[in-house]
Parts: sequence; C-alpha cells; structure tokens
Amino acid sequence: MDKSEAIQVLEAIRDIYPKYEISKKKAQMLIPQLKPMDYKLVMEKLSSHLATCPYPPTIAEIAAYPVENNDHLEKIKRWRVEASKVPDEIKQVFHQQMVKLVKDKANDSHCQ
Repeated sequence: MDKSEAIQVLEAIRDIYPKYEISKKKAQMLIPQLKPMDYKLVMEKLSSHLATCPYPPTIAEIAAYPVENNDHLEKIKRWRVEASKVPDEIKQVFHQQMVKLVKDKANDSHCQ
C-alpha cells in the first residue's frame, strides 16, 4: 500500500474507535509498517476485527501481506500439462526403465 492508504487505515481505526489516539509520532512509526501490506486485505481484517472486538487492533492483528507468486507451483502445473500429453506407452517404458535403474543401483550399493 502507499502512504495515503496507510493513513486511511489509521484514520479508519481512529474513526471506528474514538478513544484510539494517533499522534504524528505514532503515525510516523506505523506507516512504514503498513506500507508493505495489502491495503484491501488489511481493511478486510480491520472490518472483521471491529465486528468481534471492542478494542482497537494492533497492527499485528490486522497485518495482511500480498500473496507472492510461487514460481515452483507454476512450473509443476506446466510439467503436469506437458506430462498429460505424453502417450501412456512411453510413460510405461519410462517407468520400467526407472524401476530397473533403481534396482540396479540398490544392488550396486550392496557390493561396496
């Protein structure tokens, strides 16, 4: 989130919880903590918090960070799509060769 969104979060807390005081110094400490977070998710957590708690939230209670793309999951999805295009006969041959290789390697290790 940007600085103005972080200020909006603090103002929303202040508006919802009138006893919540926000000084300039407090805002200067909290805004950098809010900036790496996702504005929409933070506001959703704030909304949930106010429905269940009569006290203002701590930043930790409403913290919500953007979901990061997991490149590994994307690669696995692509590999599964590619694997689905491989004919079953080739998969069976590969499986038989892999089983043979594992057995051969297992037998090799017993000789050492």
